[in-house]
Order: sequence, then C-alpha cells, then structure tokens
Amino acid sequence: MKGGIYTHQKCSICSQVLKDDGRRTLSCPDHPDQIASKFRVFFGKVNRRFDSYAEASRFLTGLRFKTDENSFDARDYSQSRPLGFSNLVKKWLVIKYESVKPGSYKNLRNYMTKAVKSWGNRNVKEIGYAEIEDFLIVSGRTLSTKTISNMKSALHDFFHWLEYREVISKVPRFPEIKVKLSFRKVIGKESQFLILDELQRIAPYKVWIGVKWLCTYVSIRPGELLQIREQDIDLENRYIYIHHSKTGETKPVPILDEDVQLVRQVGFTFPRSLFFVHAKTDRGCKLGQPYGLRYFYKWWKTACENLGIEDVDLYGGTRHSSVIALREFFTPEQIKQSTMHSTNKAFERYYRIESDDVRKIYSQSSLVGKKVVKKITTLRNTKR
Repeated sequence: MKGGIYTHQKCSICSQVLKDDGRRTLSCPDHPDQIASKFRVFFGKVNRRFDSYAEASRFLTGLRFKTDENSFDARDYSQSRPLGFSNLVKKWLVIKYESVKPGSYKNLRNYMTKAVKSWGNRNVKEIGYAEIEDFLIVSGRTLSTKTISNMKSALHDFFHWLEYREVISKVPRFPEIKVKLSFRKVIGKESQFLILDELQRIAPYKVWIGVKWLCTYVSIRPGELLQIREQDIDLENRYIYIHHSKTGETKPVPILDEDVQLVRQVGFTFPRSLFFVHAKTDRGCKLGQPYGLRYFYKWWKTACENLGIEDVDLYGGTRHSSVIALREFFTPEQIKQSTMHSTNKAFERYYRIESDDVRKIYSQSSLVGKKVVKKITTLRNTKR
C-alpha cells in the first residue's frame, strides 16, 4: 500500500531503525519496549509530523481513502498552502490590477479583504454555498444590498478564475441577493431648462456647458465627462471620444452641430490638456486646474437651491431625467442605444452606421438648441 509511518528515532539499545508494527506504534524488532515518540507520515510528495501513532495512522488512512475514491490532491497538504484562500486572492488581485480600472480594483480589493478576514487562508475547496451565504449575511448587517451584490459578483468571478486555472473542479453555488435600489428623484424638461438657465447666470461658462452636455448626451457620465481632453473632441467628425468609460473601452459619442459651435467659440489651448479646467484663479482653485469630481455637483446644487428645487442630484437631474423624457419620442430600444448600454459589437455597429440616428435622439434631449449659439458671443464675454 502507498505511504507509511516513519520516525527518525532509533532503538537506544541496538540503534536499529524503529519500524511500524501495523497496530499501535513504531518499535524495535528486537526490543519491543523501545518505541517511538515522534512520527512522520510520507505519502508521495505529502509528509506530515505527528506526536502520536494514532493521529498519524488516521491521517494515512484518510490519504489512502481519498486516493481510492480518486479525490486525492497533494496540494491540499502542502505546507505552502497553494490552495489557501488568502494566497489565491493575492494572485487574483495582481491580475485584476492590470485588467480593471483603478476605481474598480479598489472596490475588488475591499470586497476580498472582507472575505479574507472571514475565511483566512482556508482551503478554497472547503468554501461552499453555506460559507458564502454566511459571509454575505454577516456583511449585509452593515452594508447596502447593492454593495452585497457587488461582493457576491466579485467572489463569483474569483471562483470562476479558480475553475479556469483548474484549482477547483466546479464553482460553488451562490445565494440569491435581492438588490433594493433607491430611486433617484427626476425632474421634467422645464425644470432642467430652469436649472441650466440659472447655471448660465451664476456658474463658470464651462460648468454650464458640462451640465448641458450631461442633459443632452445621456451616454456620458459626470466622471467620464471630466476626463475628456481637448484632443478627444473631434469637431470635424462631430464626436467626443470617452477613453475613461465605465467599461474601460473607448466610447465614441456623436455630438450636435450646436455643441460643435459652442466648442469652437471656446477654443482650444493644448490638445492634451483636460477640457474642463478653471479659467481663472478663484476660491482656492488655480488657473488651469482641472475641475474636481464634485465641481459640477456643487454648482448644480447651488442652482437648485436658488430655484427652490429639492432632493435632485446631478445624476438624477441630468441623465436619468433626460432618459425618462425621451420616452415620449422614441422606443425603449432606441433610447437604450443612445445610452450605449450594449455589447462591444453593438457598439461598433452604432458607431459605423447609426450615428445620425443617435444624433437625432440627442437633438430632442437638448434643451437649449440653436438659440444657444446666438447667445454664445455675449455669454463668452461675461462668463469667461
């Protein structure tokens, strides 16, 4: 039979190697009273130390049983713990660091750190439905259902990665997580127009342009808009190229003629410069300094307060409100196309063939239209 129990100890009388008697201990063949006190199991590449013969025997029997049922895996017993959850998470995060956006990586690292605190370096083969459900339930006491769902997705991706690498033979089942999303308050086109008009009056000129674009181009998120550079605005072909999209792919967004004229009036400075930068030093902001992540939001809330409009955030008041308003003019499929919630292949078809259709949708989403162009010279002089 494969494997055995051994010891480095020898008979104190004749110095013979102590041998397994197959029943209770390792002893000297000529002096049975000379027995071992330290034991070691060798089973192929697996070896383990024990302080009692009974423990060593049980361990060896278990290895032989697993071999007979074809479930033996030497990695389960390696001292380096190659199947340890914590060890494998470290490898997975290294790969994710190179393949996802920094913000997404930060979330993944936070989710997996919580899981490591719960499971430590436990063998991943021992983590199943029950362990995952218990972990998510405990986490759910302090986190939102959306965050719990994201944690579940991260773990699911991790275990799929283990399956692809043949670390595990099958991905464990996962519990169902019902996400309770809070609804964003939306506003009508009339309220959007009033807010834009107020921003036109009180805010820096490019803030007004930025919020106008968020109302018009419903495929662009505020964070994406802040990352565009002057060279990303193609005035000749009428596109804005979003290189820092949520999916990580470049997103070409067709723009309207009215906005091409707005940008021409503003002008460019350096192609690689961010488009949304401060035009002057004011309130702790330096000339040429990029807008902060909450800069649009702060001006949006100020305009809403001036108008008595409450509880409407930037995202809900621009993108969400515009999408809802478009229902009057277009089918759900057309609107989905304009928001660019689609696969990469559909993305390519839209980019090559259907740009004019998307521009038609955006023209309805635009609040100000061509009359903005007539005002541009005056606005540029007063709001620079």
